[in-house]
Amino acid sequence: MSTPEKARVEPDDEPVVATVDELKPLYRQMLAIRRLEEASAKAYSQGKIGGFLHLIIGQEAVCVGATAALRPDDYVVATYRDHGHAYAKGISARAMMAELYGKKTGLVKGLGGSMHFFDKGKGFLGGHGIVGGHVPIAAGAAFAAKYRGDGRVALCFFGEGASTIGGFAEGLALAALWKLPVVLICENNQYSMGTPLYRSLAVEDVSMRALAHGMARDRFDGDDVLKVKQRIAIAVERARETNEPTLVEVITYRFRGHSMSDPGLYRTKEEVEEWRRRDPLNRTRVRLEELGMPAADLEALEADVKAEIEDAVHFAETSPPADEYFPYVIKE
Repeated sequence: MSTPEKARVEPDDEPVVATVDELKPLYRQMLAIRRLEEASAKAYSQGKIGGFLHLIIGQEAVCVGATAALRPDDYVVATYRDHGHAYAKGISARAMMAELYGKKTGLVKGLGGSMHFFDKGKGFLGGHGIVGGHVPIAAGAAFAAKYRGDGRVALCFFGEGASTIGGFAEGLALAALWKLPVVLICENNQYSMGTPLYRSLAVEDVSMRALAHGMARDRFDGDDVLKVKQRIAIAVERARETNEPTLVEVITYRFRGHSMSDPGLYRTKEEVEEWRRRDPLNRTRVRLEELGMPAADLEALEADVKAEIEDAVHFAETSPPADEYFPYVIKE
């Protein structure tokens, strides 16, 4: 059984020093991602979204906090669980929802779907469905940045299951050998699909892989969005200033199954509820209240997010369908 107490890697000390001005936009992003994912799940259950759908509910602090440490022109490379990373990188809820609906107004014109978000202009280089296969892509983006000397950094997100894949080992080796400005972030959500850590990793500390390559490493809990931002910022600065990569493992948890087709029966209700008590979204809201943000301001922010997601759903439902993507029509 995976509990927060067993999984935590640091003592639950006082939260990171914060101000309302710093925390408020991060909370808004996290809340919008949560509401977007909930709306996606609803539409999927209604048959309005097809294919695969992997939700990031519970892990919002990781993608939001990490991306907040970047410059706008930096790169992000993500897995198939990519909605939160895309939104945090500045992609609109409208474009994302329309893509999920398979509409022409979607992020990639309705042809990619949930796992294949992409926006070159925003520096969001996917959404990748091949587990671990995107890590060398992030290394390639970092190599290009170093070659051009433009000061860009690449963040690459992956799950602990990807750390056993060849592509991960290759990307890690290239990043260390060529000293590439990339930060490799393992979002350890305790399960590789439905397989718990103790059945998939001989050494559960994924960040230890960095030692074999003389690479910097870090490992911490991911339920405080400001802690994530500050710790990733250290790795980003290292990459930008010295072209040295870092392997970071962030301990987190997903509240839903691996995908919409996964009921998550391999977990107990008690386990999920224990992790929900550390929900990063709720913790951030409570922190804002403690910092003195007026209740009326919080309610206004939450109403604004609700309106944004409702608008995105309406936009997706009323947009034209994607064009045919097969170059030839096969006739009988």
